[in-house]
Amino acid sequence: MSTNLSKIPVAPPSDVYLRRLLRATDVHALEALLTATGMFAPHEVEVALELVHDFLSRGELSGYWFTVAEDDAGRVVGYTAIGPIPCTVASYDIYWIAVQPDCQGCGIGRRLMEEAEERIRAAGGARVFIDTSGRAQYAPTRAFYERCGYRVEATLCDFYAPGDDKVVYGKVL
Repeated sequence: MSTNLSKIPVAPPSDVYLRRLLRATDVHALEALLTATGMFAPHEVEVALELVHDFLSRGELSGYWFTVAEDDAGRVVGYTAIGPIPCTVASYDIYWIAVQPDCQGCGIGRRLMEEAEERIRAAGGARVFIDTSGRAQYAPTRAFYERCGYRVEATLCDFYAPGDDKVVYGKVL
């Protein structure tokens, strides 16, 4: 899949754009974004950044694709990390999606999700999966996935820790 350097407008707010080019300068901004959400433990942020570093060192050979949402001032306000699921024919994962807390509810998350799905379709993908926690803290996240048309495919009890289920969402494109 080729990298698209053009900015794709997001509405609202109209001063936020999506780019498919991940830059080395995004690393600290993405770490700050993930931390600011309050949703991810430090070890989870480390895992997210491992994907970023893998992509920056190997490019698309890493198997990860990124979309970054930024405002006109260049502030990173959201991002997604997606990729094909190894050993499947047309299934993809949305590994990470995050939006700055002060930008949540403005349509950025939905536009990032739509962009991820567009990229997956263009690559021949037919199914998308996304995992999250079953803890109460993640109820807004699960509601967002459901508003985007995702349905629970599986719940793995006590997957992350006792009392912390893994909820797998899926969507047919």
